[in-house]
Amino acid sequence: MTQGDGDLDSLVRKRIRALRLAQGWSLEELAGRARLSQSTLSRIENGQRRLALDSLVTLARALDTTLDQLVETAADDVVSSPLIDSARGQTRWPVKADPGMTVIRQRMTEPPPDNPSRMRAHPGREWLVVLSGTAVLLLGNRRFRIETHQAAEFPTMLPHAIGAEGGPCEVLGIFDRDARRSHQRPDGGGDKGQA
Repeated sequence: MTQGDGDLDSLVRKRIRALRLAQGWSLEELAGRARLSQSTLSRIENGQRRLALDSLVTLARALDTTLDQLVETAADDVVSSPLIDSARGQTRWPVKADPGMTVIRQRMTEPPPDNPSRMRAHPGREWLVVLSGTAVLLLGNRRFRIETHQAAEFPTMLPHAIGAEGGPCEVLGIFDRDARRSHQRPDGGGDKGQA
C-alpha cells in the first residue's frame, strides 16, 4: 500500500465515523442498519479491519450517501477562478461538484422589458440573490420586487424577465443545466434584462 492509499484509507474511516456521529447513531445502530456486527464496524472505524468494497457499499447506503462521496479525495479543486464574459457583463463560476450547475454574477442597469412577448420560458430552474440595489422579476403575470439580500427561486418554464429598478443592481444567480444552456444560446438568451 502506498502512502496515498493509507491516507485514503484513514480518510474513509474518519468519514464513516463522522457521518455516524452526525446522525446521532451509536455503533450498534449503524451496525444494525448496515447489517454488520458491532465489532466489525468498530474495527472498520478504528483501522483494525481491512476496508472491503462490499462493506463500503453497505455502509454508504446505511449512511445515506454514495460510495463516490465516501471515497472522494478531490481536495485540490477547492478554489475555482471565474470566467469573465465582458460582453454580457457576467462573471461565471462552474460548480465542480455538480457540472450541471453554474453561478453567475451580473450587473443590471435596465428595467425588465415592458412587452410580455420579450419574456422567456425554457426548461430549468433558477435561484438568485440581489447583492446590491433592487431587482424586478417578472414571472408570468406577476411582478416581484427583490431588495438587497433577498432571494428568489422559480421554475423557468414560466415566462420571466429580470431587470433593475431605480438604478443599477447586482445579482448572483444559480442556474441548473437546462437554465444555463438557455442563457448561453446565441439567440439572445443571455441578454441583460432577461433571466
